[in-house]
Amino acid sequence: MRSAEITRKTAETHITLSLCLEGTGRGDIQTGCGFLDHMLTLFARHGRFDLMVRCQGDTYVDDHHTVEDVGICLGDAFAQALGELRGINRYGSALLPMDEALILTAVDLSGRALLCYDLNIPAQKVGTFDTELTQEFFMAFVRRAGLTLHIRQLAGQNSHHIIEGTFKSLGRSLRQAVAIDPDFAGEIPSTKEVLT
Repeated sequence: MRSAEITRKTAETHITLSLCLEGTGRGDIQTGCGFLDHMLTLFARHGRFDLMVRCQGDTYVDDHHTVEDVGICLGDAFAQALGELRGINRYGSALLPMDEALILTAVDLSGRALLCYDLNIPAQKVGTFDTELTQEFFMAFVRRAGLTLHIRQLAGQNSHHIIEGTFKSLGRSLRQAVAIDPDFAGEIPSTKEVLT
């Protein structure tokens, strides 16, 4: 079983996170940011990952440090669980409708961190969540996971739907990318024979 356990403690947050790539989609998320909890629960379910997150953060300031640091820890967990990336599909993509929103995500577990982010989120907040933190989360995740992630919004007016569609789509894209390809069993899927 490819899994990881991460602990991160700073002056701003204290996070413990566990991830199992061969899971059932069980999310047990308590970050102190309700909207982030909801998004990560959906991400785990659609990716079929088992994900546990506990975060105590300085949310009396705002949710920024919590959202960014959870992204860091999730990225670290994927990098640790995937190890040398042997035998994986490497690539994954999903075009996902969420009511009027239509979101495309595509990932390459390349070892190279790159985020191409194209969401037009009309509202500044969903509940108490600052929607600009969506991009902060994905930047932190991509940097630490060492992957290329493209996010494209093809349609959508409802901010909740746009963000929710993105997390669901990413879960499905990563589910494809991390899956073991029997044709590449034991091999690193690159002519360089290394993914960095």
